[in-house]
Amino acid sequence: MFERLRQLLTAGGARYRVIEHPAEGNSRKVADVRGTEAGQGAKAMLCKVADQTGQFVLAVLPGDERVDFAKVAAAIGARKVKLADAAEVEAATGCVIGSIPPFSFSPVIRLVVDPQLLARYSEIAFNAGRLDASIVLNGDDYRRLAQPLLADIRKESA
Repeated sequence: MFERLRQLLTAGGARYRVIEHPAEGNSRKVADVRGTEAGQGAKAMLCKVADQTGQFVLAVLPGDERVDFAKVAAAIGARKVKLADAAEVEAATGCVIGSIPPFSFSPVIRLVVDPQLLARYSEIAFNAGRLDASIVLNGDDYRRLAQPLLADIRKESA
């Protein structure tokens, strides 16, 4: 996955840099290691679409926010979505939880990104298919290359 991402970004003329670091899956801790803010981290959560067997949605939002599953379902016109388990994540993406990049390379995984991720920061950061490597990527280049569906999928603050 890491090499696939680098090839995509390089071929697409993206402005990015790679940061190698100790393996870390916690978004706040890895932000410290990267020298970025927690909200700059593109938290990618794989969800199963309940009423469409074998279909998934990759919900991507700022690392300091929580996902609202009802909003994710509404964004793709589904009745319900729920978080995929570790085995499903690995089978669908080839990545372990915490290392999923905010890109879909599969026709069964729809990509939905909360626009606040791109509005708040000019660059986003994410684990690049490995827990020990991150990519910091220009937000405009991300939007151009990933072509996500943009929708508010954040849980409202209490």
